[in-house]
Amino acid sequence: MTPFHLAFPIRNIEETRHFYGDVLGCPMGRFTESWIDFDLFGHQMSGHVRPDAGTGASPGVVDGHSVPIPHFGAVLQMDDWKALAARLEAADSIDWIMKPTLRFEGQPGEQATLFIRDPSGNALEFKGFADLGQIFAS
Repeated sequence: MTPFHLAFPIRNIEETRHFYGDVLGCPMGRFTESWIDFDLFGHQMSGHVRPDAGTGASPGVVDGHSVPIPHFGAVLQMDDWKALAARLEAADSIDWIMKPTLRFEGQPGEQATLFIRDPSGNALEFKGFADLGQIFAS
């Protein structure tokens, strides 16, 4: 699979560097005073400073849970997801939307998921699958 690229709005370079680099563990790429790149599990994420960062999300419902739309994140192998979930649960500063949970249990597409907000208010979802072949199962 080839990596995707996502440009997203942020309020501040330094708080974004700390969150994505130190908290999530994403290697940092190039940056200027108005944008910063990260490697989010093999994908290129570019945070661009914008005054309207973090605005405009509204809820949607998935498997009976309210989730913010828009959101972005990554699909991980279950062991990697569990390690990330543990790191986030141990951090004091996480803005939780949904703590780690299992969705679609016993059904096609069973997955672990968690939702958080970054310091700019962007919603992120991280999914874990025991079998990545189930990502698009119906």
